[in-house]
Amino acid sequence: MTAAVWPIAVLLVLHRLLILARDGSVTDDFTTVWSAARRFVERVPVYNEVYSHVDPHYLYNPGATLLLSPLGLFSDMATARPVFIALNAACIIAALAWLTRLWGRPLSGPTLPVAIALAFCTEAVTNTLVFSNINGVLLLALVTFIALLGSRRDIAAGVVLGVAILVKPMFAPLVILPLLQLRWRPLIGAVAVPVLMNLIAWPLTPGARDYLDVVVPYLRTTRDYANSSLSGCAVYFGMPAWAHIVLFALLAAAVAAAVLGLARVRQTEELLYLSVGSGVLLAGVCLLSSLGQAYYSMTLFPALFSVFHPASPLRSWPAWLGAALCLSPLSWTSSAHPLEGAWLNTFLPTAGWAIFIVACAGWVLSGLSLRTPSTERTVR
Repeated sequence: MTAAVWPIAVLLVLHRLLILARDGSVTDDFTTVWSAARRFVERVPVYNEVYSHVDPHYLYNPGATLLLSPLGLFSDMATARPVFIALNAACIIAALAWLTRLWGRPLSGPTLPVAIALAFCTEAVTNTLVFSNINGVLLLALVTFIALLGSRRDIAAGVVLGVAILVKPMFAPLVILPLLQLRWRPLIGAVAVPVLMNLIAWPLTPGARDYLDVVVPYLRTTRDYANSSLSGCAVYFGMPAWAHIVLFALLAAAVAAAVLGLARVRQTEELLYLSVGSGVLLAGVCLLSSLGQAYYSMTLFPALFSVFHPASPLRSWPAWLGAALCLSPLSWTSSAHPLEGAWLNTFLPTAGWAIFIVACAGWVLSGLSLRTPSTERTVR
C-alpha cells in the first residue's frame, strides 16, 4: 500500500509545483505582497493601492508587513515567487507529517503519502500554490499551536498563535480553546505578539496611517466577488436582512454548540478537542465573517485527521460531505450553464462550511463522544 501511494503523492506535488504553480493564474496574491514588501524596503508608502478595484489588495497590518519585509529584499519577483511557493509546499507537507505523528501513525506507513496525495488534490492546496499565498505557512502554524498546547508548552503555543493572528486575524478565535481548559498563558503570546509587532512596525512603515484610514474601512465591507462567506452570499443574491440575521444566528449557535460540546472532553481527549475545535472555529470564521475564500478550508486538515479517533465527528458522513464541498477541486462551470456553474464554484464552500459545523455540533451534542472509552493520545 505505502509503495503504491508514494509515487502518486510525489507526482501530484511535482505537478502542482512545476506546472500549475509555475504557470500561475489571473489571480495573483504574491505580486501584491512582494510589491508591498518592496515598497517597505524602498521607503515608499505601503498602502498606495486603489482599493475600489477587485484585484487582490495588500491588506496586512504594519506588524505583518514588518514580518514579511524580507520578501522585499528580493529585487526580482521571478526569483522570490518560486522560493515562496516552495516554502509553502514544504510547510504543508511538514504539517501533514506532524499530524500523522500526532495521531500515532508511523511516517513509514501509508497515512502520510495518502494525506499528501489527497491534500495536493484539493482546491485549497492547489490554489494556495497557484495564487502563491501564505496559507501553507499558516497551516503549519496551526498544527504547531495544537502540538504545543498538547505538550503543555503554553507560552510557546501562544507566541505561534500570535504570529498567525498577526498575519491573519481570522485565527484569533482559537484563543477560546485553551481558555476553556482554564489555561490563560497562551493568551499572553496571542495578544502580545500582534500588539508588540505593530508598535514596533508603526514608525517603520511608510504611510502606516493609511492602514487605519483606507484598509480597515475596506476590510469592514462585504464584497460580492469571489466571497464564499454567508455575508458574500447575502450581498450577491440580495438576501433579505432578516433572513441573513436568522441564518447568522443559527450558524453562530451551531459553532458555539460544537465547541462547548467538545469541551466536555477537553481534558480527557485533548487532541480530539483541539483538532476538531479549531476546525469548527475556523470554519465559523470563514462562514460568518465579511470575507471567506475556499482556500481557507486548508485549516480543516487537523480536524480531518481526527477520523482516527473513534469518537470524532469525522466518523460521520455529513462532516465529510461538508469538508468535500469546501475542498473539492472540481469546477462546475459549463457552456451549458455558465452562470449557475459560477454560483456553484463560489457558494458550494459556503454550504460546505455550514454542513461541517452543523454536523460537528450534532455529533458532539448527541453524546457520541462520551460513549466510547477514553483513547487519549499523547501529543508528540
